[in-house]
Amino acid sequence: MEGAGRDGSLRSPRLQVPVKVWLWAPPWRASYRGPPTGGAGTFLCGGLGLGGLRSQRAREKARRLRRSTATLQTMEFDCEGVRRLLGKYKFRDLTVEELKNVNAFFPHFRYSMDTYVFKDTSQKDLLNFTGTIPVMYQGNTYNIPIRFWILDSHPFAPPICFLKPTANMEISVGKHVDAKGRIYLPYLQNWSHPKSVIVGLIKEMIAKFQEELPLYSVPSSNEAQQVDLLAYIAKITEGVSDINSRGWTNHENKIHNKITVVGSGDLGIACTLAISAKGIADKLILLDLSDGTNQGTMDLDIFNLPNVEISKDLSASAHSKVVIFTANSLGGSESYLHAVQSNVDMFRALVPALGHYSQHAVFLVASQPVEIMSYVTWKLSTFAANRVIGIGCNLDSQRLQYIITNVLKAQTSGKEVWVIGEQGENKVCTWSGRDGVMSHSSQAQLSSRAMELLRVKGQRSWSVGLSVADLVDTIVNNKKKVHSVSTLAKGYYGLDNEVFLSLPCILGTSGVSEVVKTRAEDTVTETLQNSGSSIHDLQQQLKL
Repeated sequence: MEGAGRDGSLRSPRLQVPVKVWLWAPPWRASYRGPPTGGAGTFLCGGLGLGGLRSQRAREKARRLRRSTATLQTMEFDCEGVRRLLGKYKFRDLTVEELKNVNAFFPHFRYSMDTYVFKDTSQKDLLNFTGTIPVMYQGNTYNIPIRFWILDSHPFAPPICFLKPTANMEISVGKHVDAKGRIYLPYLQNWSHPKSVIVGLIKEMIAKFQEELPLYSVPSSNEAQQVDLLAYIAKITEGVSDINSRGWTNHENKIHNKITVVGSGDLGIACTLAISAKGIADKLILLDLSDGTNQGTMDLDIFNLPNVEISKDLSASAHSKVVIFTANSLGGSESYLHAVQSNVDMFRALVPALGHYSQHAVFLVASQPVEIMSYVTWKLSTFAANRVIGIGCNLDSQRLQYIITNVLKAQTSGKEVWVIGEQGENKVCTWSGRDGVMSHSSQAQLSSRAMELLRVKGQRSWSVGLSVADLVDTIVNNKKKVHSVSTLAKGYYGLDNEVFLSLPCILGTSGVSEVVKTRAEDTVTETLQNSGSSIHDLQQQLKL
């Protein structure tokens, strides 16, 4: 290296700085993601530019990472031993056969049974295996340590995948890895037996990590002192590097109202069109989860709506303000419980990943049954309850208010009456607790007549899409309007269980800011408690 001594110190007839060059991501550049580009000659120190320092650090970083990750030893696959470990697995033989195939490609993995703690703090003993996968990055091979947890419903549910960094490694949070090392990939999100297999998952993992290394090595405390001097030198050009490192963030910040619609069926298309027509979103992402070419998305692609992007990659949703779930997987099931469970299985792959990409979003659930799927989304996302809502009875409430004001010509604005409870036959009408111009008996007669007219109204995809667009408008523009939406109803109307029911809520950018008090009539309370009990009973049978 021109201008540097054999021990790494810089030499120059003009200037001597006793710097030993260590190669890792220095603390003054938290956004460091690998060997940087450019910068050579921007600051000369004995003939070596700052870009040269960075390149040398990057090479040493690569060398240290290669050395530190090659630790696991090859061991023989014990088929019968693994079969015994899988004694409580539903599809043991299928799982063993797949693991034998994994062993043929990656014979060094080590298998064991350990306790996995889920996000809701529940625990389960699961088979897991650890090892390394070879990743080629910029001409060098890195052995990346990983850990796979195999669920007891495998191969019909995808594995849970984590990085397993050693003591001298740090996780590089990025597109496919969160701060805890959990791995998010399209292959996991689109997992479907029998076409999805672990070997295929590992191959995609290698391909994605070749684009962006998920780990980097860190120095010891003594070595860190050496970095401080490099940091001091680098501050001279910090203005330039800081601008470059924040370019992506600044680009995202310019998109103020980014909305994501999950699912490209009739409802997903209807929501996309309605939101686009209202001009709410600066950028609207439609996540197409279908296997082939969807007619609706193809037409959207042909006619090219402004600000609308169609994608199959969940990471396209990153930094959304609102994520709308419209996807359903209810067809071909032998019972209602199985139908709901199929939706839950789909959400297990979707919700954690989307929560990772949009950690400050409001999740709006339109998938059916909306009360249960709102609860499932809340549990899987680990979001605060106010940031997970279902579309609930918003459409019915808006129609009821319109019927009272414009059809029945009542002497009231209609803005203090809502449809609440459970979607379907068990929904009820309620009025606010404030005294109005109408007597209680007049309100009861009016609401009864209005509900009769409301019951003959069907719910088409386009009408639900308009209702969803109305909710999104209130949320992203922080209008603080009252909507009847599915929210965590525990503590209201004597409900003791964690269930979601439609209640009148004030909505804004953080989701539900307040639940509006209504007149607590005995019939309303009884109906809501019965709905809450039946919903809770079904939730207890679901496998999250």
